[in-house]
Amino acid sequence: MERGRRGRVDAYGSGIVTTASRRWFGGRDESRRADAQAAKDAAAAAFYELDTAQRDLRISIETIAAVDGSPAGRQAVEGFGALGRRIDEVSHTYIEAVDAHDLDRVDLDAGTAGRAKQQLDRARDELVRVKGELDRFAEGLRPLLDRAESQLAQVAPARERARAGLLAASDALDAVRVQGMRADDLAARLAALGPELTKLTQGAGQHGVPETLQRADRILREAEGIRAEAERLPERAAEMDRRMVSLRTRAQALRNRAERVDPVLSELRRRFSAACWQDLQPVPEQAARDVGQAEERLREAGKAREEQRWADATALFGTVRALLDAVDGAVSEAQDRLERLEAVARDPEVEVSRTRFAIRDAQRLAMDGRTVPDPRHARPLDDAVARLDRAVAGLTGRHPDYWQFLKELEDVRGRVGRVVGDIRAQRGIG
Repeated sequence: MERGRRGRVDAYGSGIVTTASRRWFGGRDESRRADAQAAKDAAAAAFYELDTAQRDLRISIETIAAVDGSPAGRQAVEGFGALGRRIDEVSHTYIEAVDAHDLDRVDLDAGTAGRAKQQLDRARDELVRVKGELDRFAEGLRPLLDRAESQLAQVAPARERARAGLLAASDALDAVRVQGMRADDLAARLAALGPELTKLTQGAGQHGVPETLQRADRILREAEGIRAEAERLPERAAEMDRRMVSLRTRAQALRNRAERVDPVLSELRRRFSAACWQDLQPVPEQAARDVGQAEERLREAGKAREEQRWADATALFGTVRALLDAVDGAVSEAQDRLERLEAVARDPEVEVSRTRFAIRDAQRLAMDGRTVPDPRHARPLDDAVARLDRAVAGLTGRHPDYWQFLKELEDVRGRVGRVVGDIRAQRGIG
């Protein structure tokens, strides 16, 4: 019985003890394995969150770097680089912890599982800590990022405006070409924008936001200028035709007037001394030569207009106008000289009275509110009186030098006028 009982107990008890022992140790191992696996999963989640946050922040940093070249922008990029190095360190620690322990191994014991859990927990804590640093860094970047995104949002509309401007310029060129105008210079300017358009299309990622916006603005301004000039071409051509007719008419009229200078000079030679007309002797020849040159430049301008060399035609028109202005002045001077000399010869007292009145008016102003005139004003006024008297005394002989007389009195009045101006300035008189 005992032997049988012992045998039964041994056999049965042994089975019970063995079974109980295996359940106890196996339960602890599985619990530790589960804890380690949970730590691994938590570390993996933290790693994923950190990696995702870093990727998102990298996009923000790239946006800031593309737009903001300020010290704050450069500091943000440098700060992100430093954070990236810390992220690499904790990520490396996490990966080492994962690689160091095979939690699916059949013979994984409780001690190893416990160490794995501790190592993975530490890795997770570091990942979470650095994730917190990353979040705080990202929050600090918000003002920079808002400004950068605001500028970046301007790129697409600016690019579209530039493209629309180029299209409008191209359409305007096509329209004037239909009217028979080549507009080669405008077409060349439009073609020169091709490389700029290529860079604009490459975008802010390659060239930066500020440069891209500036490029878009330059393209738009140039394109609008080309379009405006193209649209003005028909009116510009019509205006040139009108100027051509006007200048030709003026040249012919001045040629006719220049031919009448000789009779004026004959009258001057007959009635007045040589000093009154000698300087006018070259006028007829010079006027004829200038009119001839003007007519030649007009022919060149007409050719430039036909060839649609607008700038050349405009420059030639300017030369023609200058030549005709010179002729007009010289021819008018001869006729005016005769009229002025005839007037002073009839009655020199008109010019004398005019000059005396100017002197006396200045003298009254100089004495206004004073008992003694300021020497700075008295001296030139006294000198003016003396010059006037000498000029009147010089009108002697059969053919007085009336021209010198007129110039002298004109200069006297000019000097008196300057004295009056000085007095008014000193006294604050308007």
